[in-house]
Amino acid sequence: MTRALAAAVLVLCGASPAPAAPARHDYANAAFTAPLSVGLRAFYTRDFATARRAFAAASAVIPDNTLALAFADATAAQTGDLDALIAAQEDALVAHPRDPLAHVRLGFSYLFAMQRGEDRAGDAREELEAALQLAPASSAAHTGLGILREGERSTNRAKNEFLTALASDPDDVLAREYLARIEQVDLRDPQRALSELADLPNLVPDYADAYFHLASALHALGQDDAAATYATRGLEADVGHVGESGQHGYTLLARIYLDQHRLTDARRVLRASIAAGADAAYAGTLLAKLDRGDYGTPPKPSASPAPKKTS
Repeated sequence: MTRALAAAVLVLCGASPAPAAPARHDYANAAFTAPLSVGLRAFYTRDFATARRAFAAASAVIPDNTLALAFADATAAQTGDLDALIAAQEDALVAHPRDPLAHVRLGFSYLFAMQRGEDRAGDAREELEAALQLAPASSAAHTGLGILREGERSTNRAKNEFLTALASDPDDVLAREYLARIEQVDLRDPQRALSELADLPNLVPDYADAYFHLASALHALGQDDAAATYATRGLEADVGHVGESGQHGYTLLARIYLDQHRLTDARRVLRASIAAGADAAYAGTLLAKLDRGDYGTPPKPSASPAPKKTS
């Protein structure tokens, strides 16, 4: 039976079709964005106690926002509390086995456990698929499955999950970020990646990693001045070097400078990367190549004319 025919049957039987789900505008809700911003700033400065409280406050307003969910897990991972969080979420699931959000939260935490080398892929998949059985339109569950499949290098299935998530929540920041990475890296289409990323700084201005991904897409498109601006903004936001901007932004900025033949600036940035312990091995490799002359020599400054004598 088609959807239109089903709706007509409901009307003829005296019943109204179920109303469409209201459009989501998570990042237009100040009650959500205010604590989220506090949490992001605290996280990137390694104030994890404040970050934990702020992300909990944001999730209390919009419980299934994937960015808040992911950063709550990232904070627990940074403080060594991820196992305790997983145990509490497993207890909550036992108490509420038909709560799709309980499955989503646990699924996301298992994804973070995988990042530290644990074999929790099956557990994460089980929880996220259980969430979809209970709430088929859950954008958070689709995003979680997309992240899982992207990690397994199942590109097409991951892309489909992210697109499904975005059909329910066009502002799902994580879905757009991971979809952009697939479009840039796997599909070699940085212009499409840029279209997914372009307005993320407007949605979440304190999300440092958004600047890193924007810079990467712009660099791939040869727009190096704009790329350098965004890479720098990411580094300025992630002063604690805990996210992608803080860990990889220096070497991205150095590659941009090398493409522009700004060798002095590249050398300065690479030394800062090594001093910060951020992507230090790669920075050292680039610096050695630079010192060896693999990128040429910087142009000499033009001689200034001698000042004229005054009588």
